[in-house]
Amino acid sequence: MTRESWQTRIGFILAAVGSAVGLGNLWRFPWMTSENGGAAFLLVYLGVVLLVGVPGLLAEFVIGRRSRRNPVGALSDLSNSKYWSAFGHVFVVTGVVLLSFYSVVGGWILRYFAESFTGAYFANPGAHFDAVSYGLDAVGFHLLFLGVTALVVLRGVRRGIEKATKLMMPAIVALLVALAAWGLTLDGAAEGVAFFLSPDVGFLRANFFDILPQAAGQALFTLSLGAGTMLTYASYLGEDRSLVADGTAIAVLNTLVGVLAGVVVFPILFALGSGAGAGGPGALFVSLAGAFAALPYGEVVGVVFFGVVLLAALSSSISMLEIPVSFLVDEYGVSRRRAVAGLLGVFAVTGSVCALDAGVFGVVAGPLVDLLLTGGLVGFLLFAGWVLGTAAVEELRRGAGSFAQSVATPWLYAVGVVIPVFLIFTFVSGLAGALGVAVGPLSLLGVTFDQTRVFLAVTVAVAVASFLGLRRSRSVL
Repeated sequence: MTRESWQTRIGFILAAVGSAVGLGNLWRFPWMTSENGGAAFLLVYLGVVLLVGVPGLLAEFVIGRRSRRNPVGALSDLSNSKYWSAFGHVFVVTGVVLLSFYSVVGGWILRYFAESFTGAYFANPGAHFDAVSYGLDAVGFHLLFLGVTALVVLRGVRRGIEKATKLMMPAIVALLVALAAWGLTLDGAAEGVAFFLSPDVGFLRANFFDILPQAAGQALFTLSLGAGTMLTYASYLGEDRSLVADGTAIAVLNTLVGVLAGVVVFPILFALGSGAGAGGPGALFVSLAGAFAALPYGEVVGVVFFGVVLLAALSSSISMLEIPVSFLVDEYGVSRRRAVAGLLGVFAVTGSVCALDAGVFGVVAGPLVDLLLTGGLVGFLLFAGWVLGTAAVEELRRGAGSFAQSVATPWLYAVGVVIPVFLIFTFVSGLAGALGVAVGPLSLLGVTFDQTRVFLAVTVAVAVASFLGLRRSRSVL
């Protein structure tokens, strides 16, 4: 079976940006920002994107293009190890988990887009969201959103994913720019801009270690890292493309869309006296929906805004479905049509469970996804640095310019040692929190260690064991 490829470079970049932009920027980013100090969170987030996100993105690109396979096939072929092959199945599971809750949120957006024409949620946005967010109605909209996603993926890489994102991404940016330009003309908008773009240095110093894990989780989510999405997309990429140039372009465009979304949301909220708004999964549907109700021509603004978010949600859900589809096509020779049809049935069930129970949704969309993405990215980084090693440098330099070639070796040390240690610490801390494990002060030989130092010690032990176990002749060290 002939494997598909991207027809154009811009098609690949827009598809990858579309996967990254999604609800991470337009749903999750505003309420994460509002809950973590506004511009202080933005500053830390930008640092994590630059120092962790871009190198991690390049690691997935290197593995994907070198193998030209899905995550399972890539790790198996490049390592000749049954253990890495087994680990590759984690990314198929991650894709299932992601789309199971994502399609529910996509259903919410689809409903709000339709209801914006009549202003059905204007009277009491909070009560309206509580009434429609879970239950049989939510199942129906989840299935409708999932069906639209499946139709795009069914058409394949060139005729489906590439063509759809070439249309959606320019539309998303154009509509966001128009909304931002309009929002900045509102009285009181300047206060919202200041909240979002002028960091409080004192707040940042006092809360840095509380903001850091939230910013790291947001960076991974919004860049689609750790799920195998970028690896899968890069597997359709030609050898003449510069991975460094494409990866940097994707990260920059994704970040600009996120900042643009903030410039849309916060000026509107502050102009109408709502402040930063309420946090949590319903923030977009309560605080902002309430703001639209107070605006002249609020229905028009609501239609445009939720139309943008709907396009962004679809661009990401397409990439999530492509992960298990590519797995079935590559590993078992299943036709794309049969793969999409079978997976549609699976997601119809798993997503419906999330749509019926708020508790299940909260666990899946929160700690489970964060742990899977963090653990997945750690696996990719260790694989690039300690299994591929010098072969990863060779792949990164292929098709690259002089600058990209010069950063290849420092990049390998970063992805092989520095970034995994940071992410393992985040993973250990997150796992303890998810399991409800409270780690109090630990006394050893008369010395008391606080929780952070305990987690750091565990991180070092796990990292050293991982590095020694993976060491090969072509490893980073």
